[in-house]
Amino acid sequence: MTTSSAANREHTWVWRARVAAGGLAYAASPTFALMALIAAGDASPAMPCSSGPGILPIDGMTAMYLLMGLFHLPPWLKLASTAGRRSNR
Repeated sequence: MTTSSAANREHTWVWRARVAAGGLAYAASPTFALMALIAAGDASPAMPCSSGPGILPIDGMTAMYLLMGLFHLPPWLKLASTAGRRSNR
């Protein structure tokens, strides 16, 4: 009896960890997008160490947060692609 109970508790723990990881995967991209928006609002128009205007009209932190948001976008894309298949059935 105790072996089955221990295995059941381990299975429950693994399931909870997977659910938490899935939630974090969906939380990352919107969080980075929000951080990019905040960083863009806090950016000074003239950077003191800048030698001239850059290629993009955003500072380095905003660009980094946007790239991180794009990097963490695949779970949302996967969700969107599977949602389209389910609605066609």
